[in-house]
Amino acid sequence: MPSLKNGTMVVVTDSEKALFMVNLTDGEDPNFDVVRVDEEANPPDREQKANRKGMNQESSAPGVRSYDETDFHELQKERFASDLAEKLYKMAHAGRFESLVIVASPQVLGVLRNEMHKEVSDKVVAEIPKTLTGHPRDEIETLVKAHLDKMDSAA
Repeated sequence: MPSLKNGTMVVVTDSEKALFMVNLTDGEDPNFDVVRVDEEANPPDREQKANRKGMNQESSAPGVRSYDETDFHELQKERFASDLAEKLYKMAHAGRFESLVIVASPQVLGVLRNEMHKEVSDKVVAEIPKTLTGHPRDEIETLVKAHLDKMDSAA
């Protein structure tokens, strides 16, 4: 049964920004304190590419074929989530939190699940598949509480 107790770490992230917050109260009236903000610029892919599509001269058939370049914007999103998983591991290993709520888009959650160390995943009490990094803190508190209350009543 999920619980938003005092000291629970709440990480709200998308593919460019992560808010690390700690609940200072209990689950009835959460009060999140922002303890860290990580932000990374991730310009659109077109701004990260240096060249046009690559060309390949085919020897078996006449003509020239093009191949797609790496989507650097998408690659950076995955790197951000991987880096976040590593930060969470270091924080868990240092005893910075005993329970963790992760609020992220489904794509970021997927990468985090794959990259997350067991020491971190054992502390996860809830995963909320939403993008809330642009929301005010009090709205995040309300949405997280509502999600956990809904999980409690379903259990």
